Amino acid sequence: MSLDNPALGRSQIVRYYRLHARIYDLTRWTFLKGREELIRRVAAQCQPRRILEVGCGTGKNLLHLGLLFPEAQLWGLDLSPHMLARASEKLRGLRHRLTLIEAAYDRPVASSQFDLVVFSYALSMFNPGWDAALKTASHDLSPGGVIAVVDFHDSASKMFKQWMGLNHVRLDSHLLPRLEDLLSSWECTVRPACCGLWSYFLFVGRRKDEAMAQQLFPLVNV
Repeated sequence: MSLDNPALGRSQIVRYYRLHARIYDLTRWTFLKGREELIRRVAAQCQPRRILEVGCGTGKNLLHLGLLFPEAQLWGLDLSPHMLARASEKLRGLRHRLTLIEAAYDRPVASSQFDLVVFSYALSMFNPGWDAALKTASHDLSPGGVIAVVDFHDSASKMFKQWMGLNHVRLDSHLLPRLEDLLSSWECTVRPACCGLWSYFLFVGRRKDEAMAQQLFPLVNV
């Protein structure tokens, strides 16, 4: 779905999740493939100290990240106050190292940068705004920092694309080429889902200048 008015798009998203926040975790697990695998792959490569999830929703990924990285400070950003309320409840045991922010991701989040920025089925809903979010994430990364993305990729079914558009999701193979343009990846995989009805991708990478420096001067941890 493409929206010419960003403010209109944001208000529609907020209204949408006012209704869906309570049932999100119960109803989306069949669609949102690869979330746990993305986090496992990140954990195998780095030990981030400051983590931001953009479009954190109900906090499922932040909870997983918080358990995997017990020393990390966690930030979660989302447009929906209803989703953030769910996240706050789910993450109550991590509140001493958690910051939740209700905002669009069109400017840096904090004065200090992040070792890991995660997008989990968020960028495909930023229409417009996905490209600005990726550029902001690049600016938000600390030296050697990592961007990790799992999201919808494409579908050969026009009807399925239209139905997903009603749910504010765009499937046009538009995200992965831009990620490959901005970042140097160590993980880039496209996989089929639901007998090939749609595909999703996993991407993990660094800024290209950082990736080159990493090759010359390898680091154990970010």
